[in-house]
Amino acid sequence: MRTSAAVLAVSTAATEVSLGANPGGQLMRHRFGLNYIPSQNWQFQWNDWKPESVARDFDSIAEVGADHIRIMLIWPWFQPNPTYVSTAHLDRLEELMRLAGDRKMDVLATLYNGWLSGYAFKPPYLEKADFYCDPMWKPVRELYLSEVGRRLMIYPNFLGFDLGNEIEDCWHAPTTDGDAWMEGVFKQMRDVAPGHIHVNGVSHDPWFRDNTFSPEALVSCQDIVAMHCWPEWTGANKFGRFSDVPSIKLQSGMAALARSYGKAPLKPIWVQEFGLRPNPDVPDFSKWLESVITSGIEGGISWFTWWGSHDIDSRFQFSPEQHTRGLITLDNKIKKHGRMFKQLADNYRGKLVSIPKAPLPPPPVEHTREATWQWLLDWMGWKMK
Repeated sequence: MRTSAAVLAVSTAATEVSLGANPGGQLMRHRFGLNYIPSQNWQFQWNDWKPESVARDFDSIAEVGADHIRIMLIWPWFQPNPTYVSTAHLDRLEELMRLAGDRKMDVLATLYNGWLSGYAFKPPYLEKADFYCDPMWKPVRELYLSEVGRRLMIYPNFLGFDLGNEIEDCWHAPTTDGDAWMEGVFKQMRDVAPGHIHVNGVSHDPWFRDNTFSPEALVSCQDIVAMHCWPEWTGANKFGRFSDVPSIKLQSGMAALARSYGKAPLKPIWVQEFGLRPNPDVPDFSKWLESVITSGIEGGISWFTWWGSHDIDSRFQFSPEQHTRGLITLDNKIKKHGRMFKQLADNYRGKLVSIPKAPLPPPPVEHTREATWQWLLDWMGWKMK
């Protein structure tokens, strides 16, 4: 692991949010951002590029109070052949970086995508590959990483790389193989883009059971641990209503779980995905958002990145709950809970993170969903009604 005193130090000089010159100094200051879901043509926009639409989207994202965005580079479109990376898509990526920079937003580029809104995006040549273990794919990955990195490194608002959005949902491996692969790719990313923040945006699943990456390696390999904290898909709603403690304190509980697995009580945590579809259990969605973020602040979360920026046009075929998770409508109007997000971002951005000082219990003895949820419920002090 590449951890230095500078990475864990707390910057006392300023509350500047841009990480360009000093990434490590901001890990213990609060930041707020959005996963970018284009209002027009979803992620298909990479193939039907309209920069004026991206500019309008970014104006609204900045208005919501985001200081960073997480973007999805769809791997089979950017590298459609093992020996070829699309220059057209790289040019579009550079234009996106400039548009974000004009609005003072940093950009995390999610690379080997990946699992998105219920679909697996795999390059055709990797459909049945032994992805993590077969050495023939290493130069293919490195070509893609080097070409994207060469374009991004010239931009001061380049935050860093994410290995891939919930990549363990696309390819599976025993954790020994997955951990070794992850450590190798992180080394390559740090060689290509030194001084930046690189993470592995896995789903909740590896924290709850054996799935490709171990909790211990996820903590040790990342300077700030990226976590996806969904009350629906973690199963928090099985232990109470969405307005009850298991859902409201899910972020803080998962942060404590990661710190316990890593034996790292002060580890910075990035809630990289969170959200909820509107439902009758939550009559005031903005109040729910306020409760969740406030609880995360109390649990020592550093960065909060909502999923996602915009709704998805109903003409695209996704499961129904995917269409309305944005803070912003398709015509770039900010929703009520988007205004709450801005209020919270304005209140907390740049402030020092305070991590609870209470000793953490040891991690679950068994790495299963049942044992993990029992650990979380005990940590939350929640008893089933």
